Amino acid sequence: MNVTTEQLFDNARTHNGFTPEPIPEATLRQLYDLVKWGPTSANSSPARFIFVTTPQAKAKLLEGMSPGNQDKTKAAPVTVIIGMDMAFYEQLPKLFPHADAKSWFVGNQPMIDATAFRNSSIQGAYLILAARALGLDCGPMSGFDAAKVDAAFWAGTTVKTNFIVNLGHGDASKLFGRSPRLSFEEACKIA
Repeated sequence: MNVTTEQLFDNARTHNGFTPEPIPEATLRQLYDLVKWGPTSANSSPARFIFVTTPQAKAKLLEGMSPGNQDKTKAAPVTVIIGMDMAFYEQLPKLFPHADAKSWFVGNQPMIDATAFRNSSIQGAYLILAARALGLDCGPMSGFDAAKVDAAFWAGTTVKTNFIVNLGHGDASKLFGRSPRLSFEEACKIA
């Protein structure tokens, strides 16, 4: 795979519209196989992913989406719910076997919350970059009712929704003009 910074950053855009071209399950599996190798603290890997592809699952998801995100979610061939497993530390004996990392978290809810949120967010960012590397376009969103999405997709689990990403082949006619970004001087300091 020959991926360029243009593909990942310079020319990549947040897409609000998608073509109807489907994404095969094999591509979704390849996507996760890339995401899983991204680093997380203590290899905690708290992100959990639901690839919403069927009309029935899309209808359930749309009930929890903000009105401004419903049409773009309908148009996307796949919508990924990035969740955070609040009991991720139960997997640490397998994922971080050279230390008793599970004991770092048991009974420490603030540390659990911060680690689950931070690292599932990082894994969601890996998903966006991996999708771009595979030639897909992305539309990350935070406009949704987390309680409704959790009830519809994570009920009976220890997982909560972090954020949502539409995946597909973007419809360039639905792109907004590129928004400005902060300069190095505005956003950075060298200490």
